[in-house]
Amino acid sequence: MHDFMMDEEEHVSLCEALDRVLNKGAVIAGEVTISVANVDLIYLGLQVVLASVDTIRGKRNELLRHDVGLHLTADNA
Repeated sequence: MHDFMMDEEEHVSLCEALDRVLNKGAVIAGEVTISVANVDLIYLGLQVVLASVDTIRGKRNELLRHDVGLHLTADNA
């Protein structure tokens, strides 16, 4: 059996992990179906985006610049 102990250099604290997630962003997706007697009554689909406000704004601006660039090149063709 392999020993999966982490070296001190590989150790990541909870604060560092949270900082990485907020800087890069993460999407959590899930589904829940509530049923009674094999009859589906309620379906709930969730998607949660976890990131800092600056990260979200930066990604949005990046996508807008990319989209505008696509429209400009399509109009010039």
